[in-house]
Amino acid sequence: MADKNPSGRPHPNAPVLVIGLGRFGAATAQQLVKQGREVLAIERDRDLVEIWAPVLTHAVQADATNIESLRQLGAQEFQSAVVGVGTSIESSVLITANLVDLGIEHLWAKAITPSHGKILSRIGANHVIYPESDAGIRTAHLVSGRMLDFIEFDDDFAIVKMYPPKETQGFTLAESQVRAKYGVTVVGVKSPGEDFTYAQPHTKVSSRDMLIVSGHVDLLERFAARP
Repeated sequence: MADKNPSGRPHPNAPVLVIGLGRFGAATAQQLVKQGREVLAIERDRDLVEIWAPVLTHAVQADATNIESLRQLGAQEFQSAVVGVGTSIESSVLITANLVDLGIEHLWAKAITPSHGKILSRIGANHVIYPESDAGIRTAHLVSGRMLDFIEFDDDFAIVKMYPPKETQGFTLAESQVRAKYGVTVVGVKSPGEDFTYAQPHTKVSSRDMLIVSGHVDLLERFAARP
């Protein structure tokens, strides 16, 4: 098994076990590979295995509800795993329980409903993901038109990418006093054709810029609603 970081977090380069190659599992596995991570994907459907085998590090047809099959594939050697199975709650729960029994420390599991997620948490999944619900919440924040991206964390804190309100355009951040007026912080500014740069009091904002802004969700919504 890969060595752990002193913080207890999974090693950033450790291989990852992904179970289920539906839309969520396949997208997760593919992105991990793009990030240079080694991935072992386990999928019951032979057709899906054949589709993704050329793309992923390893893709194997097996029944992950069978703990002996997981042992034979060396699942117990992984530090991190993602359970992308969601259409069958029974299979999702059984697979998650198997991975907990095999001692996998960092376990992300997809849930369809809050009750499904509660079960997954109680049996040992330390990260429960609600892809459809999370996507819906994110979309609701984006439909206002000014926000381009939205990431929410715990305690109603979020970071957004957005177009600048008119009252900030043509002024430095010190002059527009965004933090004092709205309680949010402009973290970065991106001008057309340039990389994002950390915001400074002397940073001047133009109508063509994009801002990275952090703060409480309600305050961000209020700031983004400015004309």
